[in-house]
Amino acid sequence: MMLDLIGSAALTLAQAVGPDAALAAADAAATAVATGAAKAVPMVLDSGAVGAGGQGVLHFIGQSDMVGKSLFVFLMLMSLASWYLILAKGLTHLRIRRRSRKFLSEFWAASSLEQVENEISTHGAEEPFAHLASHAIHAQRHHTRYGALKLEESGSTAAFVTRAIRKVIDEETARLENGLTVLASVGSTAPFVGLFGTVWGVYHALLSISMTDGVTINRIAGPVGEALIMTGLGLAVAIPAVLAYNAFVRVNRVYLAQLDAFAHDLFTFLTTGQQVTDGSHERNGRTISLASHRGA
Repeated sequence: MMLDLIGSAALTLAQAVGPDAALAAADAAATAVATGAAKAVPMVLDSGAVGAGGQGVLHFIGQSDMVGKSLFVFLMLMSLASWYLILAKGLTHLRIRRRSRKFLSEFWAASSLEQVENEISTHGAEEPFAHLASHAIHAQRHHTRYGALKLEESGSTAAFVTRAIRKVIDEETARLENGLTVLASVGSTAPFVGLFGTVWGVYHALLSISMTDGVTINRIAGPVGEALIMTGLGLAVAIPAVLAYNAFVRVNRVYLAQLDAFAHDLFTFLTTGQQVTDGSHERNGRTISLASHRGA
């Protein structure tokens, strides 16, 4: 397009002043265009290099001071800890729920407590329901057979079984809630850590402006970029931790409610010697009964 304009200008000039003068003017114009293009190419390359290699997380973190680097490392450690807990507790919950469903189906299909004890001794108490049943059955058998041998065994059999069940439920609750404090702490503090990094970056930007005569974008781009990155990192660390904390709290609440209902049914059977729920217990659409074998 530029060459067409030059050609048109040369033709007009030739008609006005003659062919020799027009030819000289055209040569001068072409030389000027070539010189301007040669100067423009390095400028474009330089700006492209700045855009490609002068920006990014590592660039801004690299030019920050020890406070900025420390905040960045702290946020990374918080993120690693929260994601480790999210994955570990998620897999643990899936495994516990699968084993609990299997144990409950076997428990309510058993013909006696002896069969339940044999199953627990064979496979082990690997989940809360089996752990609760094992301790409750053992407490009832021990107190019925030997009575109150120690101060902690004082009281009736029902009171002793109640204390054993409450102890197991407290232990399982503490085990299920293990790690939730870390997730809650990360979710509540990570945004403020990022905010502190933002304030520190803006502070450095203001210092850069105050120590120079003229305000240039190069002096404040790094600290401001660092500030924005720290804000984003704080939110990126906090959001998964908060969502995981809420999800785990709800899952634990539902699971502990089921454990409490099972503990009530088991306590009723162990202390009264009667079949659960007026002679029957409904599980998974089936009506299954446990035979009374107290004191066996």
